[in-house]
Amino acid sequence: MAKPLRIIILSVITALAAVIAHADGRKTILFYGDSLTAGYGLDDPTETAFPAVVQDKIDEAGLPYRVINAGLSGETSAGGIRRINWVLRQPVDVFVLELGANDGLRGLPLDMLLVNLQEIIDRVRARNPAVQLVIAGMRMPPSMGEYAGKFDALFAPLAAANDAALIPFLLEDVGAVPEMNLPDGIHPNIDGHARVAETVWDVLEPLITP
Repeated sequence: MAKPLRIIILSVITALAAVIAHADGRKTILFYGDSLTAGYGLDDPTETAFPAVVQDKIDEAGLPYRVINAGLSGETSAGGIRRINWVLRQPVDVFVLELGANDGLRGLPLDMLLVNLQEIIDRVRARNPAVQLVIAGMRMPPSMGEYAGKFDALFAPLAAANDAALIPFLLEDVGAVPEMNLPDGIHPNIDGHARVAETVWDVLEPLITP
């Protein structure tokens, strides 16, 4: 399936899911990211990718929120801008931004990454000024030298500048841990996604608990 068509289909599904969520009285938490959010390589990402595991935690806690997974494998920050208006065609109460890894792995300019992420945040806030923002930090391999250090340091100031909650490193205790990843060594397996969900939940739970 061509990528533009996949983007349209994903956006329509996302919009419908969020409308249903608000219709039944629940608020919407939207995870907006790349293959990490999408659950690349999992047999059933709708059940085992970390956003789905976070939904399980929400249900166990009896909180009135529904998680929407708007992850798209291969997505860059520039691609995130191109499809954000589609995704925002429904109410979003909590927006979790998980983008940048593909920019970093391709060695794309970090000033442009920062501009793109800020543009996404600005569009989300323009649509709903009361939205709660969460930014997921990422890291690059140390082998990328000075670039890696600058990339790693980008997310905390971005979160602070936008009054957003910060997940310092989404893949904490998962990245570069063989037993937590698929054979490609990059994407989390089921156990890895369960651990990522714990990392996300540590930051998300205080935001949505009365």
